[in-house]
Amino acid sequence: MKILIASDWYIPAVNGVVTSVLTLQKELTRCGHDVRILTLSGDGRDHHSGCVYALGSVDVGRIYPGARLLAPSPRTLLQLLIDWRPDVVHSQCEFSTFAPARRIARACGAPLVHTYHTVYEDYTHYFSPSRRWGRALVKGFTRAVLARTDAVIAPSVKVSNLLEGYGVRTPVRVIPTGIDTARFAHRLSGEEITARRHALGIPEGNCVALSLGRLAREKNIDELLHCRAAMGTVPLTLLLVGGGPDQPRLEHLARTLGLSDGRVVFAGMVSPALVPEYYQLGDVFVSASSSETQGLTYFEAMACGLPLVCREDPCLEGVVIPGKNGILYRTGEELAEALGTLAAQPERRASMGQASAAQSRLFTAQRFARNVEALYREACLAHEAQVRAFPALPAALPAGLLRR
Repeated sequence: MKILIASDWYIPAVNGVVTSVLTLQKELTRCGHDVRILTLSGDGRDHHSGCVYALGSVDVGRIYPGARLLAPSPRTLLQLLIDWRPDVVHSQCEFSTFAPARRIARACGAPLVHTYHTVYEDYTHYFSPSRRWGRALVKGFTRAVLARTDAVIAPSVKVSNLLEGYGVRTPVRVIPTGIDTARFAHRLSGEEITARRHALGIPEGNCVALSLGRLAREKNIDELLHCRAAMGTVPLTLLLVGGGPDQPRLEHLARTLGLSDGRVVFAGMVSPALVPEYYQLGDVFVSASSSETQGLTYFEAMACGLPLVCREDPCLEGVVIPGKNGILYRTGEELAEALGTLAAQPERRASMGQASAAQSRLFTAQRFARNVEALYREACLAHEAQVRAFPALPAALPAGLLRR
């Protein structure tokens, strides 16, 4: 099949959307499909290199860090893609590249599949002074965008239920993004782990609770810092790996809470190639976020054999099995209790870590690609049937042709 994937975010950016796109691109290509990418360039000009077609854009980082919007241009790249005639177009974002993706799909008579990655109502602080007003805006916007697609992929049941609550009528399929487990196969030796912990200032013998991801308000890192402060002299280090707009404020908060002497360590942003090694510096993976649609870091931590301690959230259904591969908490007190218990029980950590590694096999890149490929084929067949039945009408998938 000829498959066009459209995304506002692509390398060199690092986030969950980029990871999902790269994983899908790699696996579909490995399966023999011809995959091309439509994205945004880092300047106002269009670029084309290999399988990547980048449309000119402008920086709108004041709205959201790193974000860009489509800039006016002749759009000759779109005609190149129309002439290529993709069999299916798969959009990944609701903003700049969505309209070009839809235009290409309509011109080629191809179905438009869309993945809904982001729960925007958790990001209202970036664009709205009122969460209530922001949620209403998100609901209407989402419903309008997805009405123009033929099928929607939700990365978790949480997102599927959210879209149903928004009144989205387009068929929705739950397909979690997979991870390349081979990236996490290499293991550091005990000596290497000890040396790297020492270099970061982690006291010898401390249990390490690792949080890996962007340091931003919606990730709720404050709760982790306040929890660590409440735990007092428990031999546990909170290791925060990642950078972001909230890092200076969080570092100030840590100092204010008196979290010195290796109780909290900010490792900063690390290269994606080094991420598997940083997971191995942890004994437990911890997350206080409730803004995730699925959380690829959960899958990665499991692949590295870490037990999970996470704030209870619908996106963790089928991911964290309480008491088996992790612990779910609802309050700061429950978080402190969970971390304190695992810090004191290395045998339990090891047992949960083994269960995590086994659970991670449900979220492989290969399984992800197979499920998406199957949806593409259903979408193409349903689209063709719709066109034959109503040749004069815009193509759209009948809701009954795809299982929800």
